[in-house]
Amino acid sequence: MSDQPLVTVEAIGRKCPIPIIMLAGRIREVPIGSVIAVTADDPAARTDIPSWCRLKMQQFVGEVPLTQGHAFHIRRMY
Repeated sequence: MSDQPLVTVEAIGRKCPIPIIMLAGRIREVPIGSVIAVTADDPAARTDIPSWCRLKMQQFVGEVPLTQGHAFHIRRMY
């Protein structure tokens, strides 16, 4: 299984919960076992996205620093 995202949801400049709403709307675009990324610069995303993953039983893979914000990698588990 690759940790490279197949889809990137661009949410830079959006305030939470918009990045999570965007993630929830697009996670089915990647096959089960694959990774989707969300780019966000809202500090709340650093806690909200991992929390959403626990709540929705998806795997939070990690966070990659970007020039602006972070890319949050999530593996689709079902």
